[in-house]
Amino acid sequence: MKNKFLIIGTVLAITFTSQAQDITQSQVPSVILNQFNNQYPKATDIEWEIDSNLYNVEFEIGWNTDHEIWYNTSGEMVKHKEDVSKSELPETVKNKIKSEFKGYSIDDLERITDNGKVIYKIELDALTQQDWDVILDSNGNVISKITD
Repeated sequence: MKNKFLIIGTVLAITFTSQAQDITQSQVPSVILNQFNNQYPKATDIEWEIDSNLYNVEFEIGWNTDHEIWYNTSGEMVKHKEDVSKSELPETVKNKIKSEFKGYSIDDLERITDNGKVIYKIELDALTQQDWDVILDSNGNVISKITD
């Protein structure tokens, strides 16, 4: 249970309290830049920021697939947020959406890997019902459910 609150807290803290400063690629330490370039050689529309001791990079791969990664000063990826398609959802997550959110369609979908733990942030829309922002773990457990 503590891990769920930690994940939610981390997601919200980064989303709402980020005071990052834009930096140029030449200001990124080579250990981080080399790691990024090796992992994502086809990245485009690259933007770097620094926030405390974390280096943040936003980029795209292919057509409109957004990624955001946080690296520590040693060049290790500590968090990765990426747009994913419905087909990339685990069956456990798909089944939870089908059973608990009947009549809803997925409007936006992100996979967030934070220190090895994977969660899915999903915007669910319906014509005649309340819209939801839902966070589920990879086992299909609802961690957070907020009205949209």
